[in-house]
Amino acid sequence: MANRDLTPAQRLALARHPDRPGTAQLIQGLFTDFFPQRGDRLCGEDGSILGGIARFHGRPVTVLGHQKGHGLEEHLACRFGMPNPEGYRKAQRILAQAEKFRRPVITFIDTPGAYPGLEAEARGQGEAIARTLAVMSALTVPVICVVTGEGGSGGALALGVGNRVLMLENAVYSVLSPEGFASILWKDASRSAEACEVMKLTAADLLELEVIDQVIPEPEGGAHLAPQTLYHELDRALARELDGLEKLRPQALAAGRYQKFRKMGANALRKERA
Repeated sequence: MANRDLTPAQRLALARHPDRPGTAQLIQGLFTDFFPQRGDRLCGEDGSILGGIARFHGRPVTVLGHQKGHGLEEHLACRFGMPNPEGYRKAQRILAQAEKFRRPVITFIDTPGAYPGLEAEARGQGEAIARTLAVMSALTVPVICVVTGEGGSGGALALGVGNRVLMLENAVYSVLSPEGFASILWKDASRSAEACEVMKLTAADLLELEVIDQVIPEPEGGAHLAPQTLYHELDRALARELDGLEKLRPQALAAGRYQKFRKMGANALRKERA
């Protein structure tokens, strides 16, 4: 089946495919000289957020994203890409360093949501997400965010406050999982495929609603079948967006990002009424 004929539920399945390129693979395929940074300097290290310094076409950048891992051992170590508060505080530290040294920021979003465990809540999960949003909002360097797989809830949005928000063709981006949506609305998680239709979570839906700025095409059958083809498309898109953003003044970058997100709800409401 061609990508254009896929249903939202089928795209969700591809977004969750265990062999789909994750942040580590994207960094390896797109950047050079990657130097990872670990720890939040407060509590500990969280492997579900991977980030550090790299070079993109020779220019220094800061890159970070959610990390689900591959294989059971990595999945468990990364909690299937669901960060603890220390993961988001590590992200804040990396973002603050990018601001200090004037490095553009590129983020990769792939998480079902922040980790919902009792320990995470006790260590300030909500505050950590909120502060990460605040830090990203105030950056005066270019910020490009890419939804690469499953983008769910505030755990995804925490790394999603960009001047440009791109999305892979078979990625999804939503306020919560379709299973959670179906459980709340219909008290039946088995209706998740129906929820996918209602939630408008595909790249095409979100481009129409002006939540994202560009859809990155994937190979037929999904990115996991030909990752090098995906890297080529994403490399071109990132280079083009970065070239444009680096021409803007620092305060214009922060102001433009603020206005972009302020307009999102109004744009969606206008389209719905039309």
